[in-house]
Amino acid sequence: MTKTKVLTGITTTGIPHLGNYVGAIKPAIEESWRDDIQSYYFMADYHAMVKGRDPKRIHESGMHNAATWLALGLDTDRATFYRQSDIPEIMELNWILSCMTAKGLMNRAHAYKAAVQQNVADEQNDPDFGITMGLFSYPVLMAADILIFNAHKVPVGQDQVQHLEMARDIAKRMNHNYKTRFVLPEAVVGEETAILNGLDGRKMSKSYDNTIPLFVPEKKLLKLIRKIKTNSLEPGEPKDPSTCTLLQIFSAFANEEEVLAKKAQYEAGAGWGDLKNELFEYVNDKLKGPRERYNELLQDPAFIEAELRKGAEKARAEAAPFLQQVRQAVGIKGFV
Repeated sequence: MTKTKVLTGITTTGIPHLGNYVGAIKPAIEESWRDDIQSYYFMADYHAMVKGRDPKRIHESGMHNAATWLALGLDTDRATFYRQSDIPEIMELNWILSCMTAKGLMNRAHAYKAAVQQNVADEQNDPDFGITMGLFSYPVLMAADILIFNAHKVPVGQDQVQHLEMARDIAKRMNHNYKTRFVLPEAVVGEETAILNGLDGRKMSKSYDNTIPLFVPEKKLLKLIRKIKTNSLEPGEPKDPSTCTLLQIFSAFANEEEVLAKKAQYEAGAGWGDLKNELFEYVNDKLKGPRERYNELLQDPAFIEAELRKGAEKARAEAAPFLQQVRQAVGIKGFV
């Protein structure tokens, strides 16, 4: 059976929250169990340097994210789970691709254009003020992440679709000029991917400071759930479940029958206090086992390191011979 290669980068600039779990981690782990899928998951620590200048934060975030995926049941024998910085072939390919990437293409990258526009709005004399080459060439490194394994599909948010288009453009230029055989990757934007609202009703995001960390202690989880914004309807008054963050979070963990029963409670006029307490009990029960495993893993960084090293060994066994083919194609080879 020919397997479809699916590659997912894991940002290492913060602690995973419920929105990350529902929108990315849970569906990715479930997909990794499919026999027709070959999954690659990597800690994008070099990418983290584009926005993060705190070495301790980048390091700790990587460990917390790795522990999260392992605690939630990722099978590292089935999937290839590695740290980006452990695969030197990615960075070498990054340079090779850079030499075939038009500057004009990078000029059109959304993140770079937004930074320039902000400088203009701030009346900076230099429109490139404060913009690093890391930010400017970020899409090339992303292309190297994908092309080194010839991934067929890459799950991304809508804001990353442009980067996949750039990766395809770069791969086409390489294939045309050097007769390489890069697969042209496809962006997978899940239209049905769950997006959770945060404490204030907006999309759950670290940028809004409205997140619920995935493995926060029980008492803190209860406190955060009780802070979720609701309307002023009193107990006994019917409530619209379709506009409620509480039901949205509940639905992310519950089955269809449980969701229908919970909607009936809303329509019957259940009080917000009761609904919040019930949500805590339900979610806490679902997360209790993974939370315990997560905390155990954080106390055993050697195990996390061993899992990532195992993944790196598997990844390099694939990346190294392919990079050798690319080097031969571009003329980087011995004389005899």
